[in-house]
Amino acid sequence: MCSLLRPPVLSRLISVRLKTVAAPQSLRTKHDLDLCNPSSPGFLTFEDPQAFKVKSFWELIRALGVFRLCSFPVLVNNCGKLMTFTRTVLGTRGFSMVVRPSVYAQFVAGETEDEIADSMQKMSSLGLHPMLAVPIEEDLGESTGEQRYEDNLAAMLDCVLMSHVNGWSKNPMMQLKITALVSPELCVKLTSLLKTEQYDLNLLVRAMEGEEVVFPGLTESENTHLLFSLQRLNKIGEASVDKVRVLVDAEYTYMNPALSLITMAMMKKFNQQSAWIWNTYQCYLKESKNLLLDAVQTSIDQSFCIGVKLVRGAYMDKERKLAQKEGRTDPIHESWEHTNDSYNGCLEIMLNLISEKPERYMIIVATHNEESVRRAVTRMEELGLHRDGNSVCFGQLLGMCDHVSLTLAQHGFSVYKSVPYGSVDDTLPYLVRRAQENRTVLQGIRKERDLLRQELRRRLKEKITGAR
Repeated sequence: MCSLLRPPVLSRLISVRLKTVAAPQSLRTKHDLDLCNPSSPGFLTFEDPQAFKVKSFWELIRALGVFRLCSFPVLVNNCGKLMTFTRTVLGTRGFSMVVRPSVYAQFVAGETEDEIADSMQKMSSLGLHPMLAVPIEEDLGESTGEQRYEDNLAAMLDCVLMSHVNGWSKNPMMQLKITALVSPELCVKLTSLLKTEQYDLNLLVRAMEGEEVVFPGLTESENTHLLFSLQRLNKIGEASVDKVRVLVDAEYTYMNPALSLITMAMMKKFNQQSAWIWNTYQCYLKESKNLLLDAVQTSIDQSFCIGVKLVRGAYMDKERKLAQKEGRTDPIHESWEHTNDSYNGCLEIMLNLISEKPERYMIIVATHNEESVRRAVTRMEELGLHRDGNSVCFGQLLGMCDHVSLTLAQHGFSVYKSVPYGSVDDTLPYLVRRAQENRTVLQGIRKERDLLRQELRRRLKEKITGAR
């Protein structure tokens, strides 16, 4: 069981909590400057097109075509409207015939169990691990009632089962969006109440277990919905503990505090022996490092283990527009460099904690940024952390950043791909949101396109030479 002792490294890190995340260059210590340019193993240039040798000829062509389309901002920004127009012109069947072999096949595992199994087995053969993602989420104004959440629960439980029983990974993971099971409106209200109310984690745990708890500040109907929602989440925890690690996604800042509260309650109940429930920390937020340190401290105070999915964040434009509209301070870091410093700082915190108590802390370095991957690998080597251990792993989206994923896997690191699955109709709204949230990443994949072209040219040259 996790101990109550404060790790020495956490005491040191908390003492610098209020320091600026990105200090001016002149104020940085020699240690800070050394971390900015760590010496890295040679393979971490990620410039070897041979990483794609495992892909078929058609997969190379498809990826090049899809990435080329994604390089045009006007297409990515309006992809939802374009798909609706195309569906209207071609009809449902014609639309599916166009989308399925292209965009859908690039980013989605499949629809039927056999299709998903084929995709997962191929991924496993490449040394990659699937992290299944049910493409279900809601935002404000999209709630349709309690039955919808019960249906979503059934889909999530199926995902737990599929992740566990098929043996695609020795340490299976899946993703969960709490707004698939709790109304966004309630999450927003809880977030507002948390500014003045204190919700004890034990209270939420009791509610998860079926106790008729009355939460301060909620109406009777809101309280009833929260109780139902917590019981749904409890079922997911009970189904996944000791089997599948559940990574809870962060969403918008107007609901994140409520999502984190619920996630921490799940951790309190299910993470006594190991981190089965994880939370996500968005490092483009100015408060990300403090949020992470608060969570670590809570896990120590209440004796549970913690898993961290570390991301930069995907809702930057909407967050900034909302802050401007409401007259609030922009919650996002002022620059890409500040966000990088935030990410690297949080990464350093977790790797140091893991080096001292690997049974207590876990992290997935969820990034397409090569520099962050290099930093993580270098620090792992320096701290003596195993490449294929359970405590540190890497994550990228299915169909993207394969030159990084495959290179890491080929060198023995634990790499997960976020894998949505379902029908074209079910997954396209999810893909549209992900495309628009990650459009800067999609438009910046020139290196991956170049490597794909190099591999394609190599194969064509081999065929021509062989023919002669």
